Amino acid sequence: MSMNVMDMTHGGFPLRTRKRLMTVTGVAATVLAVAGLNSSAFAATTLSAGHVDVLDAEWDGAAFALHVHDETNAVEYNPADVVLSVPAAAKVARPTGTQYGFLGTGAQVWVLPQDQAVATARNVLWPGISTEHLTSGVFAGDTVQYKLGTVTRDGAATDDFSVYKVNGSTVDRYYDSGTSTSYKTKTFAVGAHDHANWAFEEPGTYQVTFTVSGTVGGVTRTATDTYTITVTN
Repeated sequence: MSMNVMDMTHGGFPLRTRKRLMTVTGVAATVLAVAGLNSSAFAATTLSAGHVDVLDAEWDGAAFALHVHDETNAVEYNPADVVLSVPAAAKVARPTGTQYGFLGTGAQVWVLPQDQAVATARNVLWPGISTEHLTSGVFAGDTVQYKLGTVTRDGAATDDFSVYKVNGSTVDRYYDSGTSTSYKTKTFAVGAHDHANWAFEEPGTYQVTFTVSGTVGGVTRTATDTYTITVTN
C-alpha cells in the first residue's frame, strides 16, 4: 500500500523528537580535518534498495539544505555524494492507456515504485519525498515547493524522466522532463512525507536537478542540488 500521509513515526524516529542526523559528508569532513586529509578522496555512495527519501529538505533558521535520507539505515547524505542505482529489476512493461502517454512509446520503462511492497519484492529503491524536517509556522502557508530543473541523460538533455502517482484509475503527474513548462513544480505541506513512482524511459546516467523553495518573512529562500541516477539494462 502506498503512503501519502504524514507519518507519526517514521524511520524509527517519532517526528516530534527525531534528531537531525549529521550527513555522511559532515562526518567524513570532521574525521579528515583531524587527520589532515582531503575529503575529495571519498567515492560516492551507491544506494540501490531500501527506503530512501530522495528529496529531503532541512532549514537551519537561515538557509535550506537538500539531503538524501537513507531511511533504512538512518543515514543522511549530501546529494553530490550519492549515486542512486536503478537496476534491470526495475524494468517493467510500459503501462497502457492514454493517461500514461508521457512515458513515451517504448515497450518498457524503469520504475522505482510508489508501493513499498513492490519495491521490496523487486529489491529496488522505494523513493520518497519528505518535508518532515520542516516545522509549521516558519514558511508562508506552511508549504514549500520542490521544482524540477535541468535533466540530462549521458550528458544530453532528455525527456525520459518523470515522477507520477497512481490513485486507482487516476494518474497524478508530479514532474516531467519532457515538457517545457508544465509539471515542473509541486507544492508540499511542511511536516509531510510522500511516495510516488520515479520513471526512466531509457538506460543511462541521469543528472536531475531539483530546487526547494519557501517564503520566510516575505523573502523566498531556495537551495538547489543535482542528483546522479544510473539506470542499467
